[in-house]
Amino acid sequence: MDIRQKVKDAKRIVIKIGSSSITHSETGELHLSKIEKLIRQIADLKGAGKEVVLVSSGAIATGRHSLGINEKPSTLSEKQALAAIGQARLIMEYRKLFSEYNLRIAQILMTKSTITNEIYRENAKATFTQLLAYGAVPIVNENDTISTYEIQFGDNDRLSALVSALVEADFLILLSDIDGLYTDDPNTNKDAEFISFVEDVDKYMDMGKLTSKSGLGTGGMYTKLLAGQIATNSGCDMVIASAENMSIIENIANGEEIGTYFPAKSNKDFNWLNCLEE
Repeated sequence: MDIRQKVKDAKRIVIKIGSSSITHSETGELHLSKIEKLIRQIADLKGAGKEVVLVSSGAIATGRHSLGINEKPSTLSEKQALAAIGQARLIMEYRKLFSEYNLRIAQILMTKSTITNEIYRENAKATFTQLLAYGAVPIVNENDTISTYEIQFGDNDRLSALVSALVEADFLILLSDIDGLYTDDPNTNKDAEFISFVEDVDKYMDMGKLTSKSGLGTGGMYTKLLAGQIATNSGCDMVIASAENMSIIENIANGEEIGTYFPAKSNKDFNWLNCLEE
């Protein structure tokens, strides 16, 4: 089967959106028109009979804006307080905009323990399964408000891949402030070459960089490659693409060659829980 046809035939899709993709770069305020376009794309996927899980960053960034704080928080308590304020605003906006398309949402906040503890993990999987059966769109974020350093995922790229593995998704779309994988950072190296297809993500791990051009996100290209390891070895195809234009979701779901594509593997020996220790 053609690999892009696999994408077109995907029934269960996880979409990850980062903080910088749903906020105004000038102010940090939520970019409501982009969020509305994102939701419209999800509504179209739902209309086509697909199940969708949205992994959304933005709680801390939204909390910072609500309080007029420009700099990133430096302490855990600051991050947790800002996340508590921001998550409430974020989910309120999602609920309001999703309701315009007659779609129900459900909030799921996760910590590492949700994945590492077998009982918690099975309960979470059962909850996702029931929510999707109800036709709801689960909106997932890390539970920054109660996470300590030891139980943090660290970034939502990895969280989205773990969610994909947990719910046995067919396809993961990582929307980013970059349009895919390059041989180097294209923001600093004009000779960086675009990589459209990654057959074996393990060969690219060393080139991952723990940097991001945005002051809002927590992950760089390395976290996306790690997400690729988890997703593909768990039987899920993955694409990294730019979030600049949300209509790209429809193009990707239709099998168009956009972004960097990571094909799923069949690896029965892969233990995606080990990736929590990276």
